[in-house]
Amino acid sequence: MSSVVPDNNKPMKRKGFRFDIKTWGPFIALVALAILGVLINPAFLGADNLSNMLTRSAFIGIIAVGATFVITAGGLDLSVGSMAAFIAGVMIILMNGLVEQFGVGITTVLFGIGASLILGMGAGFINGVVTTKGKIEAFIVTLGTMGIYRSLVTYLADGGTLTLDWNVRDVYRPVYYESLLGIPIPVWVFLLVALVGYVLLNYTRFGRYCFAIGSNEKVAEYSAIHVDRVKTLTYVLQGVCVSLATIIYVPRLGSASAATGVLWELEAIAAVIIGGTVLKGGHGRIWGTVVGAIMLTMIGNILNLTDAISNYLNGTVQGIIIIVAVYLQRASWKKNNV
Repeated sequence: MSSVVPDNNKPMKRKGFRFDIKTWGPFIALVALAILGVLINPAFLGADNLSNMLTRSAFIGIIAVGATFVITAGGLDLSVGSMAAFIAGVMIILMNGLVEQFGVGITTVLFGIGASLILGMGAGFINGVVTTKGKIEAFIVTLGTMGIYRSLVTYLADGGTLTLDWNVRDVYRPVYYESLLGIPIPVWVFLLVALVGYVLLNYTRFGRYCFAIGSNEKVAEYSAIHVDRVKTLTYVLQGVCVSLATIIYVPRLGSASAATGVLWELEAIAAVIIGGTVLKGGHGRIWGTVVGAIMLTMIGNILNLTDAISNYLNGTVQGIIIIVAVYLQRASWKKNNV
C-alpha cells in the first residue's frame, strides 16, 4: 500500500494580517490631512469645527453612497446636483402651498419629505430606464437630465430663488441643526445610509450582481442576471440618496435656485473614486466612499483656515484629485494584469 509523502520543501503560505494600500490608503490620507489641518491651524480640532465639517460632508456623503452602486455596476450619474436642486424647489413650493390647508406644523413638512422621496425615486428610475432600455451611454443620458432638472428649477423659480415659508422652516430646522447624543442629525443619517449601503453591497445578491455587471456585463447576462433591472435599481437607489441629502439640506438654507447643488456631481464622483471604487466598474467600497466624502470636506475646511490657497480653488483641487485617483487606478490595473 503506497503512501503520499508530503513535500516539505514547498513554501508555506503565511496567514495573518496583510496590509493592502488600496484598502487602507484613503484612511491613511484622511489621517495625514487631519495632521496637516492641525499644523495649519490648531482650531481645526475644535469641537465646533469638527461638527460643522462632518455635517457638511453628510450631503455629499449620502449622495456618494448611491453613486458607489451606480459606478460599481459600470454606470455614471452626472445629474445628482441638478436633481437635488429640482427636488428642493418642488419641496419648497409644495410646503408653501400646503400652509393654508395644514398650517405650519409637522404635517406640512412630512408632505414635503414624502414628495422628495417620490421625486428622487422617479428621477433615478428615468435615468436607469433610458440608459438600459434605450441603450444610450449613461454619460449622455445623465448629462441630458442634468440640463433638464437645472432648467426646471430655474423655470419654477422664474430665474430667481424659491424661499421656504419662515414659519415652516422653524419647524423643519431641527432636521439639520439639532443633535442626538451630541452628534448632529445629518451625520446620523449619513452613518445609517452608509451602513445600509455597506450591507446591501457586500452581503446581498443585489450587491453581488452589481460587482458582476461592472466586471463584465456580457458574462453577467450569460449568468442569468437581469442586467437592465439591476442597473436601473442602482439609479433608483442613487435617486433615493439624492432625495435624503436634499431633505436635510433644505432646512439649512431654506431656499432653492439654479445655483443649488452646483458641482455636487463632481464631489460625489470624487468621493467614490478617492475611496477606492474603480471608475470602470466591478469594484466598490462603501466605507472608502465615506472617507472620501469626509476628505473632500476636510480639504475645503483646511483651505478656509489658511490664506495660502484661495477657497475658490476648491473645485480645482477636487478636479486634480479625480484625475490623479483615476490615473493611479489605471496604473495599478495595468501592473496587476501584465
